[in-house]
Amino acid sequence: MQKNPSFPITKSEQDWRKELSPEQFHILRQQGTERPGSSELNFENRSGTYICAACDHPLFDAKTKFESGCGWPSFFDPLTGAVGSSLDTKYQMIRTEIHCSQCGGHLGHVFDDGPAPTGQRYCMNGLSLKFIPENR
Repeated sequence: MQKNPSFPITKSEQDWRKELSPEQFHILRQQGTERPGSSELNFENRSGTYICAACDHPLFDAKTKFESGCGWPSFFDPLTGAVGSSLDTKYQMIRTEIHCSQCGGHLGHVFDDGPAPTGQRYCMNGLSLKFIPENR
């Protein structure tokens, strides 16, 4: 369920279902989560950019990725204007949900236990991301 239908990229539920795998649809469009440790992106260490799996919007520079031990790809800083946030009160917790600023796709959550310089940990679902390696 998209909370704010005023994102620059909007599509019908049917169109999103056609473009995304069932697992990606569950995460990106229904605020689901993947099993910790299941993403191949946990082991990605090359230079490049992480983009939204739904709309290809650039989200994170690989230079901001770090191993947090949480089981999901983690970053300490998104690209400028790449993500938005909203309050998530599901499961009797108060968390900050992170979504793509272009399509509103759910990416994960941000926590205040990350490394310097930001002190933040953007804990993202690997299926909500695609990795584009830097050309060398």
